[in-house]
Order: sequence, then structure tokens, then C-alpha cells
Amino acid sequence: MHEITKDMEVLQQAIVRYSVERMRMDPPEIDAPMTPEQLTAMAGQTITDKGLGGLEALRLFTDVLAPACISTDHPKFLAFVPAAPTEASTLFDLIVGASSICGSSWLESAGATFAENQALRWIADLAGFGPNAGGAFVSGGTAGNLSALVAARHQWRRGKPDLEPLRGLVISSKGAHASIKQATYVMDVDLLEVGGDRLTGQDVEEAMVGLSEIDRKRLFAVACTAGTTNLGVIDDMQGIGAVSHVHDVWMHVDGAYGGAGLAAPSVREAFNGIELAHSFIVDPHKWLFAPFDCCALIYQNPRLAREAHQQQGAYLEVVYDGVWNVSDYAHHLSRRARGLPLWFSLATHGTEAYADAVEQTLAVAQETAVRIERHPDLELVTEQNLSICVFRRKGWNSEDYAKWSDHQLDTGQSFVTPTKHNGETVLRFCIVNPRTTVQHIEEILASL
Repeated sequence: MHEITKDMEVLQQAIVRYSVERMRMDPPEIDAPMTPEQLTAMAGQTITDKGLGGLEALRLFTDVLAPACISTDHPKFLAFVPAAPTEASTLFDLIVGASSICGSSWLESAGATFAENQALRWIADLAGFGPNAGGAFVSGGTAGNLSALVAARHQWRRGKPDLEPLRGLVISSKGAHASIKQATYVMDVDLLEVGGDRLTGQDVEEAMVGLSEIDRKRLFAVACTAGTTNLGVIDDMQGIGAVSHVHDVWMHVDGAYGGAGLAAPSVREAFNGIELAHSFIVDPHKWLFAPFDCCALIYQNPRLAREAHQQQGAYLEVVYDGVWNVSDYAHHLSRRARGLPLWFSLATHGTEAYADAVEQTLAVAQETAVRIERHPDLELVTEQNLSICVFRRKGWNSEDYAKWSDHQLDTGQSFVTPTKHNGETVLRFCIVNPRTTVQHIEEILASL
């Protein structure tokens, strides 16, 4: 398996050819999932004693398995939060895999870490974080939020042994991402959800005032959102930051989706107050055009995160004095240098190109809202926020939405899924792909 053979050279050429052809598809096939029974019938048993051979395994992937995966980079993929990696970032992802870099410590990956830190510094500067800010690239928002809250709990208990027996408490909004609730579950701490779709400083202040003395001692973090996944709402970070600092509580900002808006001058002011946060995340694999999986986790004071996350072991002593060990800043140890594709794309295209691309998607979202308002059978459910539009089809129920959505995917037209707002089933567009045009939007709206 580890020798260079003629068969491997042929397979290498076939894989590179497929990769380039897939990247150049404009648009790619949107594709759709298959049932386990269908995949079993078409692919059969793929793991065998003697192996299938590389070309046959590649054929199975290209002909059977890949078509059973929805293409998140299709311009009419508007469900969840799509992806739109640049070709430069995808190409460099091949290099990351080929280079066999373990991105855990400075000892093992000094060059890769240096490059990743420059990409993190660009994001930190967008948020107005101080010169000592830093962090790590982790797999996604769930891992980033969990790691940040673990650091927050460490800071809360730091030097205070009387707090050790107490079960911690986090305040967040009712519109926060599900990963905040999941993080508190994993950490075995309590969560208090307050406010409405948008969390304000007043909401947080009132929640704190309403806490009992013991619950106030248990409170160690406020988790707010810079662009909620469902509605694109940006919390009142200025107000929340002021309250958090007065009460000496860690402020964490989940910007997994919306944080990319920091790069767009037209909406940058809406993020004012993020500079007051102790930590924040943004997923470049969402709206900053990197391939999966990539979340930037950044702390104002990385030293506190290092205290919380550094793993101890005799075999690790050799790396303890590293200049910057990425494994020290999140809940991970072994890791791929997942920030390198973003770094390469930034280095290739420059930050102005990123600002332009985000602005382009914002402009399409705004035009989408105009067309929804003009449509006789459609109406916006909420104000259009960032690159998200949430709207209803007059007279439809949940079954109507599901039937339409399934038909769109089954016929390869689009991938748009229903969501809920105040208990009502509605539709939601999330536009993060610069290849999504107003014409694409009009084609989807015409089917409604």
C-alpha cells in the first residue's frame, strides 16, 4: 500500500482530473440523497479482503456515492447555511492532505501555524480585538462554542476554590444556535434562555437582577449571537458587552454564520460591540469561502484558554514550551491544519476580494427581499437580515411547504427547506454563494 506503483500513478492522475472537473462545474449537479437500500443495491459491499482496486473505488464514488450527496456549493442551495469555497482554497485543501501535517504543536507545524495565525489575525482585526488576541481553527461552530465556554468556566473558577462545587450557569437568547444548548449539556452546566429573537443588554441585565444570590454566583458567561442562523439577527452586543463587563461575566459571541459580515463595510456597524467580547467564533466554511471543515475561534486573552485546554502527559512535555501550540486553545489535540486553505485563498486573492464577495451576496439578499414583497402570493415574515430572507407563501401549511421543497430537490431545481418562526412553518433563503444571482432567485420564486 505504501509503495509507488504504476497503478498508483494512474489513480493519482484520475483523482486530480476528477477534482479539477468537479471544481470547474458551473453549476455542479445539485444531486439528492438515496436510501440505504438503494445505495446497497448500487454500491454493494465496498470493503473486501482483497480490495476493489483504486480505479473501481473511485468509480463507485463518482458514479454512485457522490450523486447521493447534495452539493452545498450549488447556487440554488439556499437551505441551512450553504458553502462556496474558492477554487484556490479547494486546491490547497489537496495540498494540506498531501503534506501530512499534524497541526497540533509549533514543533510539528511551525510554518502551518504561522500561516493559520495570520488568517486568524485578519479575522481578529475585523472584530476590533486587541493585539494579543489569538486562538485556533477547529472543526465547526459546535466545537468552537464548546471550547470558548470551557475557557469561560475556567476563568470563573480560577483562583476561587469556593466555586468548585457549584454548577455553572450560562445566559443566552432564545434565538441562539442549538450548539450553545448542547455545549451546556456536555459541560453539565445550566442554561437560562432570555429575550426574544434579538438579545439585548436590557434582557441580560434584567435576567441578572432576577437571579438569586446563589445563581448569580453560578453565572459565568453570556453567549450572544452575531447573526442568528434562522433569521440573521445580530444581538445587541454593545449593550450586552457593557452589562457583562460591569458584572465581570465572560461574553462570548457566536458568529459562526453571521460573523463573516464583519468583512462587509455596508453592515460592519451592525456588529459594533463585538470588540467587547472575551471570545468569538466565525466559520470560514460558511460565508468566508473556505472548504469544510473550518471554524475560527479567537480569544482576547489566549492565555486563559491555554490554561483551560492544555493537555498534560509525559509524551507531551517536549512541546510545552512551543511558541504557539494550537492544541492548547480548544478541546482537541490531534488536528489537521484546517485553516491553511483559508490562508491560501486570502493570500492569493487579498482581503478586498473577500469584502467584495460578501457584499455581493448581501446585495442579492436585499434584492430577494424586494422581489418577495412584490410577489402577490408571498410576504416577508421578518425584516430581511444579513443574507437571510424568511417568508411565507400565503395559504400554505406545513405539508404544502414540504411537498414543494421535496419536488424542488427531486427535480434538481433547488434545495430550499422550510423552517419555523413563532411556531409557523415558513420558507428561508440563506445566500452566501457569490454565484447565486437574482435570476436564480426569480426562478425559485416563480415556482411558488
